[in-house]
Amino acid sequence: MSSEDNDKVLNCDDLKELLNYDKKILKGVMRGFSKLFILWIIGKERQHGYEIMSKINDFSHSNAGKVSGPSTIYPVLHELEGKGLIKGTWESQGKRKIKYYEITENGEATLVRLKKIFKCHLTPYKEEFLGDMFIKKEEEDF
Repeated sequence: MSSEDNDKVLNCDDLKELLNYDKKILKGVMRGFSKLFILWIIGKERQHGYEIMSKINDFSHSNAGKVSGPSTIYPVLHELEGKGLIKGTWESQGKRKIKYYEITENGEATLVRLKKIFKCHLTPYKEEFLGDMFIKKEEEDF
């Protein structure tokens, strides 16, 4: 890999230009947070698996490579449902049956506990990392 590849400035629309290893890092981040992220998404509103998949791929800039597909999402949904954190309900839409997921009281309580844990363990260094990587927008970075 040449230093020219590393020095190339990307804008937010050029994510498809990411290097393969950069894509792997993004996928790893999403995989690591998938259960929490899916629970949070369902906590926002009741929805079906394809909607959840679309939101995850939108969040992770799917033009850099699809992060979540059925083989990733549905095992997590089944696990969260098995743990009693979400509840699935089948509904008919025309000739098709679609399973909608909603958060349970246990799932809401889990989100509250995890938020508290993250806030209690947020050190200045972690806060700086999160700000630099995910929150702050600095013109010179783009």
